[in-house]
Amino acid sequence: MSNERLIYLPLGGAGEIGMNAYVYGYGPAGKERLILVDLGIAFPDMDSTPGVDVILPDIAWLRDNIDRVEAVFVTHAHEDHVGGVGHLYGQMGKPVHCRKFTANIARRKMQEQGHDPGAVVVAEPWPAQVEAGPFTVGFLPISHSIPESSALVIDTPGGRIVHTGDFKIDLVPVLGEPFDADSFREVAKGGVKALVCDSTNVFNTHEGRSESLVGPNIRELVSNAKGMVVATTFASNVARLKSLADAGAAAGRSICLMGRAMRRMTEAAREEGILTEFPQTVSPEDAADIPRESLMLIVTGSQGERRAASAQLSQGKYFGMELKEGDTFLFSSKTIPGNERDVARIMNNLSMLGVDVVTDADGLYHVSGHANRPDLETIHALIDPQFVIPMHGEHRHLREHAKVADGLGRTGVVAPNGTMIDLSGNAPKVVDHVEAGRTYLDGATLVGQFDGVVRDRIRMALNGMVVVSVMVEDDGTVLDDAWVDLRGLPEKGRSGDALSDVMEKDLADRLERVDRKTADDDDALEKLVKRGIQQTAQAEIGKRPEVTVLITRLAAE
Repeated sequence: MSNERLIYLPLGGAGEIGMNAYVYGYGPAGKERLILVDLGIAFPDMDSTPGVDVILPDIAWLRDNIDRVEAVFVTHAHEDHVGGVGHLYGQMGKPVHCRKFTANIARRKMQEQGHDPGAVVVAEPWPAQVEAGPFTVGFLPISHSIPESSALVIDTPGGRIVHTGDFKIDLVPVLGEPFDADSFREVAKGGVKALVCDSTNVFNTHEGRSESLVGPNIRELVSNAKGMVVATTFASNVARLKSLADAGAAAGRSICLMGRAMRRMTEAAREEGILTEFPQTVSPEDAADIPRESLMLIVTGSQGERRAASAQLSQGKYFGMELKEGDTFLFSSKTIPGNERDVARIMNNLSMLGVDVVTDADGLYHVSGHANRPDLETIHALIDPQFVIPMHGEHRHLREHAKVADGLGRTGVVAPNGTMIDLSGNAPKVVDHVEAGRTYLDGATLVGQFDGVVRDRIRMALNGMVVVSVMVEDDGTVLDDAWVDLRGLPEKGRSGDALSDVMEKDLADRLERVDRKTADDDDALEKLVKRGIQQTAQAEIGKRPEVTVLITRLAAE
C-alpha cells in the first residue's frame, strides 16, 4: 500500500469571501510536494482593521515548508486572487503561472514591489499543461466577470482535481470566452477525484444571467439622461466597462475614465488584444472643458472606498469635475456585504447635491460574475466528481454548498481555512489543522494579525489615550509635578474641571507616597501610574483609556 497521499489545504478564501490561497500536495505524509493556487487579498474596514491598507493570508506554514513548494498558479486577475503576488513573492520566490491577461496584471504588481516580473510565466490555455513536480496543471477557460478566467485541471498520481476558481455559466459574454460545457465533459471523462468549487452564490436559486443582458438597459438609461452621467462598477469588469462606454458613445457623449485601477485594467486588456473595440476616451483634464450634457464619467469606487473617485465626487470637486442637480450617477454593481454603510454614505452625499442615483435594485444594470445554485448543480453534473469541496465563501456558504452536493448523491466536504484534507482514499478525512490567520499590509510594512498593532489602534479609538511623563531623582524621589497629555478624550469630566488637571492632581497625590522600592523599578512605577490614571478617568468620564508612561531618571550633578 502506497504511503503517498493527495492533500488539500486552504489558507484563505474558505470561510470568507476574498484573500484566496489554496494549497495542494502530493507525496509521502509530511513530505508532499506542494503547489499554491491563487494568492489574493482582502480589504480592511475602519471598524476591525483601522489604518490597514490590505489584508493578506498568513503563509507562515508555506514559508516553513518552502523547500517543498513547486509553483504558484493564479486562476484570474481579480484582487482577491492575484493581489498578494507582489507583496508575498519575497517570502515565496517561486514561479507564478497564469494566462496572459492575468500575467500582465501580476507583472505590474511585481514591479510595484521591486520584484522581477520575469518570475511570472504565461501559460497557454487547455489542453496545454504546466509541469510542477508531481503536478500537471492546465488552464481551462471558464466564464467570469474578468477576461481569461480559468478553472485549473490538476493532475496528480492520486487523481485529477478540477479547481473552478470564480465562475458563472455565461454562453454569450460581452468579452472573454463563453462557457463551453463540452470542454468540461471532456475533462471529466477519465474520472475526477475532487471538484473544488466557487460557493459565492449558493443561496441564490435563480438561473444565472448573462453579461450581455446588461448593455441594452444601460444604453437606454444613458440615452435618456440629462446633465452629466457618471457610472461606477468594478474596475476589473472589463466587459461592463465596455458596455458603459459604448452606451455613452451611442448617446453622443465623450468618455472619461477616472481612477488608477480603471485605467490599469483597460490598458492591460488593450495590450493583450482582449479589448479591441473601445470608444476613444478623454483625460480628466480635457473632460473639464466638455459641456456636461456631452460627458460621461466611468469611475472607481463602487464599494464606497473613501479615496476612490466616487467618494471624491460625492464630496465636491475631483479633477475639476463637479456634480450638480439633475446629473445621473449609476451604480452598475452589487454592494459586497460589509460595504453597505460606505456605499450608502456616498449615495446620500450625491442626493444632497441633487444628483439622481440609480442602483441595480431592479436587476437591470448588473449581473453577478458568480454561479447561482442552478449553475453549481450544472458544473457538478458535468464533472461528476467523487468529492465536492466548496471554497470561496463564508462558512455558511461552504456548508450549504456541501449540502447541495450531498443532495445530488456526491460527497460534500466542508474544509474551512487551515483544515488539511487527505483526498487519497474513498472517504476524505481531516489529517491536520494549521494556523491560517491574516497578515496586514500597514503602510509599507507587513505585520502579523496577533502582533498587537491593529488591536492597540482599536483600543485607542475606543478608549482614547493618555501620555504621562514622570521624573525620578537619583535618590529615588519621584517628583510630584508629572504632566499628562490627552488624545481622543473630552477636555472636562464629571467634576467640571479640566480632565488633565484632575489627572495630574490625583497622580501627584499618589506619587508623594511612592516608596523607594517602587521608585527604583520602572515596571512597578509604570503599573502604579497607569492604574491611577485609569481610575481617575473611570471616575471622571466612565472610560479606561490606554496609558503610555514616560519615565525620566535624573542623574545627580
